[in-house]
Amino acid sequence: MQRIDVLGSVNVDLVSVVERLPAPGETVAGGEMAVLLGGKGANQAIAAARAGGNVAMWGAVGAQSFGLDPIAEIGASGVDVAGLARLGGPTGAALIAVDGTGENSIVVSPGANARAAEAVDPSALTGDWLLAQMELPPAFVAEAFQAAKARGARTILNAAPALPPPEGLLEATDFLILNETELAAWSGVTVTVGEASRQPDIAEAAAALAMRPDQTVIVTLGAKGALTFAAGAVIETPPCPAVVVDTTGAGDCFCGALAARLAEAVPLDAALRFAAAAAAISVGRRGAASSMPRRAEIEATLS
Repeated sequence: MQRIDVLGSVNVDLVSVVERLPAPGETVAGGEMAVLLGGKGANQAIAAARAGGNVAMWGAVGAQSFGLDPIAEIGASGVDVAGLARLGGPTGAALIAVDGTGENSIVVSPGANARAAEAVDPSALTGDWLLAQMELPPAFVAEAFQAAKARGARTILNAAPALPPPEGLLEATDFLILNETELAAWSGVTVTVGEASRQPDIAEAAAALAMRPDQTVIVTLGAKGALTFAAGAVIETPPCPAVVVDTTGAGDCFCGALAARLAEAVPLDAALRFAAAAAAISVGRRGAASSMPRRAEIEATLS
């Protein structure tokens, strides 16, 4: 089975459920605080492993992790954690408020993630696939992608958060995954977020990002599914029915599950349907890493 290297962030999520998200300057009462494993890298690694992937994770955690052992928790899902370094100082942390509809508001403090380049040598990543996000220093992600492409690996980039991409990153990306907001930020094309049908402007924005004819741009649309632009064709992936409890980590679930299926050489349209089903399951559960479904659940949903 082809191996997936996940280069990414590890956070401790401090989560509170609120009746509604606060307006600027407003204080709202929340429920009991939950301390959970998170970080886009950890979420995606766990999602890929639970979906059946052969996964190794690379990154850094700190000495202070709010009582959690992130490395042990990631490893418990079957992820190879030998590439996760322990550094001094705090582990990355995310302060998350989740309202009654499942929508969230998140503030991230990078902690050890900001120092991952001190602990990880890109040449040590020798998997067949490399999946990364933008919660590590972007220049470091670009260096890792360029090294991966130089040795023939396939690369998947989740452009979240939508920090300015450094030189060379998009050129070294095979599969680019963004939501509507990230698509607008990176392409410079106005995308009207939230409308039911915007294929022309999404197509224009996706075309503006493509650096090579063989690149694939995947735009996730939340409850509306996804639009994918690959080799001049458009693939529309319909959403799976879901009862929304908490949307935290749903995009990460999509990315990890997609990577697991692509690494099995599954056709792209089938891999996208699999990823959408995984994300639909995840939004019905609280938490990020803890909400990632296992392969049998995803296959049962698809059937």
